[in-house]
Amino acid sequence: MLKEQVETLIGPSGQGFEAARTALRGDAVRTPLLPFRSGDGRAIRIKAECLQPYGSFKIRAASNVLAGYSPEALRRGIVCPSAGNFGQGLAYAASRRGVPMTVHAPQNAAEVKLQVMRSLGATVVVHPFDQWWDIMCARSAGAGEELFVHPVCEPGVIIGNGTIGLELVEDWPDFDTVVVPFGGGGLICGIALALRSIGHRARVIACEVETAAPLAAAMGAGGPVTIERVSSFVDGIGSTRVLDDMWPLLRELVDDVVTMSVEEAEQGVRLAAQQSHLIVEGAAGVCLSAALAEAARGGRVVAILSGGNIDHQQLCGILQGRGRAVGARRHEVR
Repeated sequence: MLKEQVETLIGPSGQGFEAARTALRGDAVRTPLLPFRSGDGRAIRIKAECLQPYGSFKIRAASNVLAGYSPEALRRGIVCPSAGNFGQGLAYAASRRGVPMTVHAPQNAAEVKLQVMRSLGATVVVHPFDQWWDIMCARSAGAGEELFVHPVCEPGVIIGNGTIGLELVEDWPDFDTVVVPFGGGGLICGIALALRSIGHRARVIACEVETAAPLAAAMGAGGPVTIERVSSFVDGIGSTRVLDDMWPLLRELVDDVVTMSVEEAEQGVRLAAQQSHLIVEGAAGVCLSAALAEAARGGRVVAILSGGNIDHQQLCGILQGRGRAVGARRHEVR
């Protein structure tokens, strides 16, 4: 159902992505595609979505999904589950439109993200992770008249994220690989669909942290399976299961899955700061390390640095740590 809804909104010539560009204008910015020294002769560039307002690509999805509702519907208010970045983006877009909002967040969400949502006027309700995940899967936070906005399984979310793909092709037409952090799949599916809509044939690689890698498990099993999850500072990605609604898109669009260790995520955070002077969070650190790894392959690789909302004490500790060699485990899909 979701797959068909997304494809209908995109349209036969990809006009849905162009409409999304218009919808998010004024909220999101066009982020730079910056060169990064790989050390092995490959050309690597980083898409600095950490420079978006409130530090995440999620502002694209949030602005686009709100554009799909009438003013009358929005007056009822909105509610969403979020580990932080989508909640921040949606709170920002909602505050600019005078829309009341409630965010349901998991206990492992970074406090800096929760503080920003509250500062933007959102009501924040924190749950144990399992209860929060139940809200994500049920697509409901209980009785209420507010609009429920899912951070992943919304056509408008996926298409808003896909505007990144259009910018990549305009800025570097001949890249051959894009590495994308995998949280729920809205980002990677949006980018892959945008590339497909304009006939671009880059390989699309998902990256996960090995303490919570449900996509790698699903690819290995041929469908979503429940896995054990270990909490870490990488709070923007990593759950216990691939969402069933997203699986048909993921199965079709993702070429490989690369898993990285928590130590490699830390190394990616350090490298972004040391070489590119960018503050990034754990999910982006995973992506940069994955792009540098041999498992990413490709000679012209883009890494999506999805966000920069990291706890300041955590960041200081990582920057003071020692670097480790970057490696990876790749799960071939096709």
